[in-house]
Amino acid sequence: MKKLLNLFDFRQKVDYKIEIMSGLTVALALIPESVAFSLIAGLSPLTGLYASFVMALVTSIFGGRPGMISGATGAIAVVLVTLSMDYGVEYIFAAVIFAGIIQALAGLLKLGKLMRLVPHPVIFGFVNGLAIIIFMSQLDQFKDASGAWLTGSNLFILLGLVVLTMLIIWLLPKLTRAVPASLVAILVVFGIVYFGEISTNTVGDLASIGGGFPPFHIPQVPLSFETLLIILPYSAIIAGVGLIESLLTLNIVDEITQTRGNGNREAIAQGSANIISGFFSGMGGCAMLGQSLINISNGARARLSGIIAAVALLAFIMFGASIIEQLPMAALTGLMIMVAIGTFEWASLRTLKRMPKSDILVMVLVTLVTVILHNLALAVLVGVIIAALVFAWDNAIRIRARKSIDKDGVKHYEIYGPLFFGSTTIFSDKFDVANDPDEVVIDFKESRVVDMSAIEALNKITERYQKNGKVIHLKHLSPDSRRLLKNAEEIIEVNIIEDPNYKVVSD
Repeated sequence: MKKLLNLFDFRQKVDYKIEIMSGLTVALALIPESVAFSLIAGLSPLTGLYASFVMALVTSIFGGRPGMISGATGAIAVVLVTLSMDYGVEYIFAAVIFAGIIQALAGLLKLGKLMRLVPHPVIFGFVNGLAIIIFMSQLDQFKDASGAWLTGSNLFILLGLVVLTMLIIWLLPKLTRAVPASLVAILVVFGIVYFGEISTNTVGDLASIGGGFPPFHIPQVPLSFETLLIILPYSAIIAGVGLIESLLTLNIVDEITQTRGNGNREAIAQGSANIISGFFSGMGGCAMLGQSLINISNGARARLSGIIAAVALLAFIMFGASIIEQLPMAALTGLMIMVAIGTFEWASLRTLKRMPKSDILVMVLVTLVTVILHNLALAVLVGVIIAALVFAWDNAIRIRARKSIDKDGVKHYEIYGPLFFGSTTIFSDKFDVANDPDEVVIDFKESRVVDMSAIEALNKITERYQKNGKVIHLKHLSPDSRRLLKNAEEIIEVNIIEDPNYKVVSD
């Protein structure tokens, strides 16, 4: 029973009023984005709405981060465009199911801990880029059907409603937190537009959201190896993008709430949600940073808000479409602009002068890749690679050797810093083979032999001493370094002159 209570967090103290109202707000914010993302992928609006319902419900119940919201996302939609155009919606359902299997396996294999390898500048760049994307995506509301910018009264009405929404969201929390400011803003603007009979774009202008319960549907694709080859690349990308975006969102929400989520549990939940989504006519998805921040900023901290958001979204689709379609897009636009402002890490700008140049480069580059390519996974991958290369370079140039000759005429090289592929050249340049005495000791007390490049560097240096008729000792090799040398014996010739058993010379 305790395990069951812990699984659903029923023992957590819950503010039901905040959770319910925040869930309703999130449900309203999910509608336009779900519709827009499904249209981007060339699919029916209901495909995106069904995906958001399933993703939000499953991850809210079983996910590793209470309060985090999942749904249909632009990152997934972009991946699906080509598959949709070339093969149709049935292959999309199959690809989403297979992507879910990959994600669930990643969670079961506990690969969520790999997010520890993502440096903070990469997270800053990812968040800032996503904030810019959220803001830029709202600019479409200021254009007419032909793509031209609005002018005259239409522009001023839209601007006025958007600014009013933003002011309510900004000011109301200073007066009271009894109700979510974003929900109040949406209702106030809706009331003004509806009772004032103001002409402005509504949710219904995007597409009709009316429908029934998501139908169970087995993808109608051939069960063949050829089908697997078609969907595998897309599934792998969906799985990777979804996990990266979800786990980064989890980390960000962790920082805001000063709590810690479970990355592996979230990966399993994301995978399970995508599998179910594929079987219930959904396009799949992942965690949504914008909607998650709306939820958290409203004060929601439990699983109930996400469950309410999912159930409310389904209720809107099945029973309330005619009302929801009358919601002014201006209110939702103002809400998402405030989300973009809140998402952007303004602290990253204030600390630019104090950050290392390499960190600034990584942060700016990740932001640019995110904004220009709209490829969050690629942006994070590029950032991690560059950060790793910078780290390798910094460690490579720091390797040094302290030299001394003892009373017996033996020369000692005390090595500082790791010996790996990046530092082998500098390491080799430290030795004066021709002028050294007949006996030399290389002391690794403050160093480690890390990889095969390091072993090869040791081979070469011992060969040089051997050709000059001199003996070399390796001192204070760490246990893992000795294991690496021993294992390498089967692959390359480990050329340690005096000690074929690799016994460490002791003091």
